[in-house]
Amino acid sequence: MSVRQIVDTAIRHGVEVVGPVPLPTEIRKYTVNRSSFVHKNAREQFEMRVHKRLVDIINPTPKIIDALTNLNLPAGVDIEVKM
Repeated sequence: MSVRQIVDTAIRHGVEVVGPVPLPTEIRKYTVNRSSFVHKNAREQFEMRVHKRLVDIINPTPKIIDALTNLNLPAGVDIEVKM
């Protein structure tokens, strides 16, 4: 949904867009003890998944870069602009 907003904003400003290309999902796994003392075998596992997409904008203008940096996106969604 957020990628769609980014691509729509770029197309609306008249630039060529390649993507979104899905990048590998980064999975971080954490194992913690359920109890703090004797029960070493009682553990709980948590994982956090980070999904990334690559959107390539051909010949970006300062106007499109400003529009993308000011885009209102949900929490946890970031835009990284590289020139």
